[in-house]
Amino acid sequence: MDPTASYAPSDRKAAVVKINIVGPGNMGRAIATRALAGGHGVCLVHPDSDPARAVAEELKQRFPDGESAWAASPEAADVTVLALWYEGALEVARSSGAALAGQVLVDICNPIDVSTMDGRVTPPDSSAAEEIQRIVGTDVKVVKAFNTTFAGLLTTGEGHEFPLDVLIAGDDSAAKDKVAELVRSGSMRPFDVGPLRRARELEAMGFLHIAIQQPLELNWHSSIKILP
Repeated sequence: MDPTASYAPSDRKAAVVKINIVGPGNMGRAIATRALAGGHGVCLVHPDSDPARAVAEELKQRFPDGESAWAASPEAADVTVLALWYEGALEVARSSGAALAGQVLVDICNPIDVSTMDGRVTPPDSSAAEEIQRIVGTDVKVVKAFNTTFAGLLTTGEGHEFPLDVLIAGDDSAAKDKVAELVRSGSMRPFDVGPLRRARELEAMGFLHIAIQQPLELNWHSSIKILP
């Protein structure tokens, strides 16, 4: 993935891919929205099919020509997005590792200590993305992305009249390229920030972005922007 080629959305049409989105919450809905806007097919995944069905049907109303389905567990796909808190992402990695073989697995979480909302729970020499990669093994290509974006702006793909920036880390260039194309097709800007270990810095950045929302009265409408 050439970082110098990733600074602007592209008008060229990306190859259509099928995407599992595990977790039909605010972030899952927002990422599904951008994927459908880019012409891709999505499957919302939740053990209780009702929440996934509700979001899929809502999105079908917004994108009547798009493919939005639901399922109780991840199905065959090109990409699976874990739109979950850290512990939930680990659980899916443990329980669905075999089903994820050959896929690109996108981890979006910020592993915050939810008991205090102050600090992270990952080892100091690791990250959520690296811990997930250790669990799923080398047959699954883990990419860190979307952890520095909030759902509100992600739904529209822009913030304050600028395309939304999505920072991407991973060890597999082809996997990062696939995620970058998904980002571009949704009218956002992908930035390759390096190998998967850069997820440590991305997660620190994500934690800081969350921590300043209340003190600075940002109301979850801020974005991290790289200029130019």
